[in-house]
Amino acid sequence: MMLLLIHGMIVGILVILGIVFLKGKGSFLIAGYNTAPKAEKEQIDEKTLCRYMGKWMFSFAGCFLVIMASDVSGKTWLLWLGLALVFVVGIGGAIYINTGNRLGK
Repeated sequence: MMLLLIHGMIVGILVILGIVFLKGKGSFLIAGYNTAPKAEKEQIDEKTLCRYMGKWMFSFAGCFLVIMASDVSGKTWLLWLGLALVFVVGIGGAIYINTGNRLGK
């Protein structure tokens, strides 16, 4: 029961972050962008970055919903599927955003 509550809170936080980012706000929460020098920040389209991060947060929320479903159903394979999805979404999303100059102005 406690794990269900914790996973639910994580999903809620990720959804809230996704909404904030999709509105084009919250760039100060993105560590790599927040700590970049001003010259690098000027080369990046902040709205595009925030919208991408919003979609990424929703993807992670979906992964955690699968993990949450494993708690409800008691099926271990759902847990492993959710963890694999977290890995694939994390690595795949990082590779996608860092290739092809997708954030350039």
